[in-house]
Amino acid sequence: MEVLLENFADLTWQQAVMWLIGGALIFLAIKKEMEPTLLLPMGFGAILVNLPNSGANHVIDTLFKFGISNDFGELMPLILFIGIGAMIDFAPLLTNPKLMIFGAAAQFGIFFTLCLASLCGFELKDAASIGIIGAADGPTAIAVSMELGSKYVGAIMVAAYSYMALVPLVQPPIIKLCTTKAERKIRMDNSAGKPVSRLTKILFPIVVTVIVGLVAPDAVALIGFLMFGNLIRECGVLNSLSETAQKVLANLITLFLGITIAARMKAEDFLRWETLLIIGLGLFAFIFDTFAGVMIAKFMNMFSKKKINPMIGAAGISAFPMSARVVHKMGLEEDNQNFLLMHSIGVNVSGQIASVIAGGLILALVG
Repeated sequence: MEVLLENFADLTWQQAVMWLIGGALIFLAIKKEMEPTLLLPMGFGAILVNLPNSGANHVIDTLFKFGISNDFGELMPLILFIGIGAMIDFAPLLTNPKLMIFGAAAQFGIFFTLCLASLCGFELKDAASIGIIGAADGPTAIAVSMELGSKYVGAIMVAAYSYMALVPLVQPPIIKLCTTKAERKIRMDNSAGKPVSRLTKILFPIVVTVIVGLVAPDAVALIGFLMFGNLIRECGVLNSLSETAQKVLANLITLFLGITIAARMKAEDFLRWETLLIIGLGLFAFIFDTFAGVMIAKFMNMFSKKKINPMIGAAGISAFPMSARVVHKMGLEEDNQNFLLMHSIGVNVSGQIASVIAGGLILALVG
């Protein structure tokens, strides 16, 4: 009884606030079905580590040490990249390589937010880690912030994954503000074109890994694991392993990653004014990336006979495949015969590559 009373006495209001934050994440996961495999364990983990004298702290800290800490090579994010790579079909991108332009354009927010965060008083390594939130790529955000040794890893992780889950809420208003109704109704050619050969699909992940390795060596681990997962998918001799990577491996690692992130969601580390500022800066990066992708498409339309639906530029962020689905859905809302999925998927997968390269450049420039 005395021990019980001691636990109640040790409870702080900050811990109670973290329970509410954890509950909000669980609500979004269950009620709104926003990335439930990630937000649910993150929310529950936030409650676990903020119980007075919690016995779960040691276990979750151990998971963090071996799964995310850069002392052990950020194993969980890298393994997750194998599953993501196995999910991605690069055929739409290979059919229309110019879609890479939108993937690159949608990374502008990363570097712009880096500068803005520096102006707000953050150290360069922290500002760079905050900027990478704009990639809308959780594993890359974790890998970069851990490699740079940022003091705000917890806030960066929560912001990165939360905005990934909130793509259907955040992107549509920005897209509508940047485009006219006529632009959103632009139809694009959906003919399959020349089919991509199996050899091309096999060579693509190998060639990309080599090129990125020569240009941005710090990105080799990130791009290498992503492309290795894609090679498993496309090689044609590891179908069962590819299916396992896409479903079992990706879901299992995401589940453990979510609850492990909670190691950096303890009240004393998380509830600081800097956390709110980081979440705000992350939102700015996310919005600016969406804006940049759309505006590049509008700019290209000024010189192109075949008009591009500028909404596909917004899919250049790395939130795969949520962003592509959002763009496709918005196209159908404007015109029920306007099918943008093939184009938006191509832009989305190019954004996945571009975000990893951007992460490597950040490490090379700042690290």
